Amino acid sequence: MKEQMKTGWQLEHSYAQLPELFFAKTDPTPVKDAALIRLNTSLARELGLDVEGLKSDAGVDVFAGNALPEGAYPIAQAYAGHQFANFTKLGDGRAILLGEQMTPNGDRLDIQLKGSGRTPYSRGGDGRAALGPMLREYIISEAMHALGIPTTRGLAVVTTGEDIFRGIDFPGAILTRVAKSHLRVGTFQYAANWGTVSDVKQLADYAIKRHDPELLDRDTPYVDFLKAVIKRQARLVAQWQLVGFIHGVMNTDNVSIAGETIDYGPCAFMDTYDPKTVFSSIDRQGRYAYGNQPYIGAWNVARLAESILPLLADDEKEALEIAQSAISEYNTIYHEAWLSGMRKKIGLCNEETEDAALVQDLLAIMEESQADYTNTFRSLTFAEVDEMALLGNRKFAAWKERWHKRLEKQQADWTSVQNMMKQHNPAIIPRNHRVEEVLNAAVDGGNYQPLTHLLRVLSDPYAHAEEQKPYTTFPKTTEPFVTYCGT
Repeated sequence: MKEQMKTGWQLEHSYAQLPELFFAKTDPTPVKDAALIRLNTSLARELGLDVEGLKSDAGVDVFAGNALPEGAYPIAQAYAGHQFANFTKLGDGRAILLGEQMTPNGDRLDIQLKGSGRTPYSRGGDGRAALGPMLREYIISEAMHALGIPTTRGLAVVTTGEDIFRGIDFPGAILTRVAKSHLRVGTFQYAANWGTVSDVKQLADYAIKRHDPELLDRDTPYVDFLKAVIKRQARLVAQWQLVGFIHGVMNTDNVSIAGETIDYGPCAFMDTYDPKTVFSSIDRQGRYAYGNQPYIGAWNVARLAESILPLLADDEKEALEIAQSAISEYNTIYHEAWLSGMRKKIGLCNEETEDAALVQDLLAIMEESQADYTNTFRSLTFAEVDEMALLGNRKFAAWKERWHKRLEKQQADWTSVQNMMKQHNPAIIPRNHRVEEVLNAAVDGGNYQPLTHLLRVLSDPYAHAEEQKPYTTFPKTTEPFVTYCGT
């Protein structure tokens, strides 16, 4: 594998200093005919990379896995996971970590190729990815970033000039993904099940040093680390709920220790409000439905606690009590974050005991009326009920009277209230049918202009601009929307 000229790459490899249990040295598999489809120029500049250099043939070679950036040490990471509650041994079956880019701001960010060929963890898979799912992850992750939700991001998408077979042939593609790290709950489960306590400790020490360095000098660093991860996850899931995002596959291998949204597979945004909403074709029991996400988040961090139990205390009983106490904080942290966000969505600047009931009653009316989640809050923001499902609804009219009386209990005037609501109620989300439209245009017709336009309007979701209005409408079809993992 040839090395490419430096394009601002400043790669380090702290993860590769862990025991070899945690990774396998693996080169990307070269592709036939790479072509750059999308380059995230703003992210590239944040990373300290030369945009024009990345667009060159040599730059595209790196994104395609045909060449390595200077200083790369490509590895595939090992991990395990509870997949729909069934525990199994996993690993990067189609992803390769090139290294950790040290940015001009001093941040350390993983640079990973997704769809770059077989690894020792491929489990019979071809290690490749299709263009549609890679573009989908790019779109949704950029939308989440614009919404202010912690997320991995896409740096580039390239086509490979090769078809991959998923029942039928699809054009192949590779996504270059950027993350605070790819440490997962499943990484700790892997260490606990196939390593030693010493391996678990080394992994925990590494995670603390990388994500919570302020804990290094604490008397109880591992307990505090567990609490920090719990807090990040609880707040992250609360942010998902506030915008109607459904991850779709909250397996423990898809839970980032860094608190980022990671592994966008069968994800989607909810249109009609319904806590039972599921889009994933494989989630037949609704385990990861919208309304279940907070509970699954708590279940997932409990698996982390199990994995690091020997680090929490020498006595097993004491360690269990510590773990249970930490896990019990999840629900409180989640509820406080969610209710705080909901207050802002309906313009409440102060706190009253009636607020939770006010919010829950609104959601009940929305569910009963099959109202659109995003558009309902947008309508409240502009004091115009253009959400058709609520027009003439007597329950909603009564709720609005309660809401107005509640607004009178605070000092803020309507202009201040409305400005706050604008900042917390997006005008636009990546509506499922709109995402499918641009993916179909790209995959079937090679037309990337709709993709470019969608990304532009999604880049500032709180702008409430005129050009965003066409993207707020429902799909014409009434058929249920279904998503797939895209593996």
